Amino acid sequence: MYDYLPTPAVVIELAQMEENIRKMTEAAAGYQIKVRPHIKPHKSVEIARLQLRMGCSGITCAKLGEAEVMAKGGIDDILIAFPLIGQEKMQRLKILSRKARVITIVNSEEGARQLSETFQNSPDKIEVLIEVDGGINRGGKKPYEPTLEFARQIAGLPGIDIKGILYYGGTIYGETDREGFEKTSAREREEMLGTARMLENAGFHMEILSGGNSYSSKMPWLLEGITEIRPGHYLFNDVGQLMSGFAKEQECALRVTASVVSIVDERHAIIDAGSKTLTTDICARKEGYGYVVGRPDITISKLNEEHGFIESEGRLGLEIGDKIAVIPNHACVVPNLAEEVYGIRNGKLDHLIRIDARGKNR
Repeated sequence: MYDYLPTPAVVIELAQMEENIRKMTEAAAGYQIKVRPHIKPHKSVEIARLQLRMGCSGITCAKLGEAEVMAKGGIDDILIAFPLIGQEKMQRLKILSRKARVITIVNSEEGARQLSETFQNSPDKIEVLIEVDGGINRGGKKPYEPTLEFARQIAGLPGIDIKGILYYGGTIYGETDREGFEKTSAREREEMLGTARMLENAGFHMEILSGGNSYSSKMPWLLEGITEIRPGHYLFNDVGQLMSGFAKEQECALRVTASVVSIVDERHAIIDAGSKTLTTDICARKEGYGYVVGRPDITISKLNEEHGFIESEGRLGLEIGDKIAVIPNHACVVPNLAEEVYGIRNGKLDHLIRIDARGKNR
């Protein structure tokens, strides 16, 4: 598999990625939900444009630096799902807002004040969503009354326009079975719609109810009523999705191909992909640092920076120079470690894909 590629190499199966995008947008559309995907799994202008062509309504960026790269690439509807703090970021945001429609989030009076001071004399207000905590205590306001109280505190600030709420139900990643995934998704909908109704009754216009994650977004019938979802690695899938039953092996479009560079014994060998390629992210549902395609008996048991330690339940059956394909535990962090990734179609190299926003973490 991918025998013609130099290793280690990050590979995208293009047809499968496109199918994953299509399935998400079509399923969400059936419940009148827009898809505004996170670009942090791929950080590629090319892939972001593909997502928009295939029906996504805009994009989500984790950081301002990513948004700047995407806007330079011609993308003009961007949500920055991270609180921006400090005058340096305020000035960059102001410049960016002249190039694209930009929405950002607020979760503190200080952050809202800084946005207000930056945009109060601008011809257009900055659109903001109030961040609502989905249970992981990562900065948002608690649902219902705390969110309403915060909205009232910032409502009179000039220069900002409250467009709705943003919710991230991160506790879902701790669930272990389908019942848990569904229960957590249903709670997401309940808390979002309940909070939005409370704000509406208090006079706030809730145009945007932004939620969803890479699990709940695959169950849009449980999110009906919200306006948009922000899935990330749905276009690739990974070991987390595979082991939880939300993806099949062939639906995992992102792989890392690696070569065997040393044989330790009949059950142990070394590959040329370590932590600087696969990352040290783990998956609670599977031991090791990735899933070897077609070889569930192999475990990637340890990583050094450039070395991967693999072992098998029985005889490994590999020789030096053989190549394996690995589905990463967490797809979102792997492309950021590469300048380019290989786009494969029908078993052949189609083209190289540039990771334009690589390292843009500020």
